[in-house]
Amino acid sequence: MSSSTFFPSAARSVTQELDILAEQCALDDLDIIELGCGAARLAQSLLEQHPTARYVGLEVDERQHAKNLAAPCDHMRFVLAGAQQIPLPDAAFDLALMLKSLHHVPLDQMDQALHEVARVVRPGGLLYVSEPVYQGALNEIIRLYNDEGLVREAALQAVHRAAQGPQWRMAGTCYFETPVHFRDLADFEQRMIHVTFAERHLDDALRAEVRARFEPHMGAGGAHFTRPMRVNLLRHL
Repeated sequence: MSSSTFFPSAARSVTQELDILAEQCALDDLDIIELGCGAARLAQSLLEQHPTARYVGLEVDERQHAKNLAAPCDHMRFVLAGAQQIPLPDAAFDLALMLKSLHHVPLDQMDQALHEVARVVRPGGLLYVSEPVYQGALNEIIRLYNDEGLVREAALQAVHRAAQGPQWRMAGTCYFETPVHFRDLADFEQRMIHVTFAERHLDDALRAEVRARFEPHMGAGGAHFTRPMRVNLLRHL
């Protein structure tokens, strides 16, 4: 069994990943950068609880970036860019976040991305990388049309290479499960298939296969899943 498929049976259930992050590092008065911020929902909660923190979110999806700019928040700034080439100064941040985003970096640029993150993080600063573990009932549905086994394994190996290099050292690893709820199949399709950062066109046969895999999980309150997650915390040397 590869390390990317190992998941401890005693992993805790966590509704808000911010709870995990807050356990790993103090968040007050930090300069924080997030690579692949999406809608920056965790960051918004973080700043509500830690208003002295300052945040910059990078996003490559132009549509999502436009939405972020349209709803500005105090102490939040957004930049259209990827982790591979960060248009910001050296040693500008205390903490970098990659929340389910490293596996979206092109395979041949993952090492460069982690090198670039090291450039903008101050010595002694932290990189928090959370990635979905490649297993579970939800994963078995998603992999029908978007099999991420290869890229998730590549992301894990890139983190391990970085931790053995001259810029980062592994400061900790933990696992948790996060509950995921869908009202119905239409809700699943809207959130997991019709996303702004990818163009996915499922033919009738594949759509039927997704439906057949999804419907056994439906109950009176919708479909409930758990998503297994891994966190690697790296410290900048």
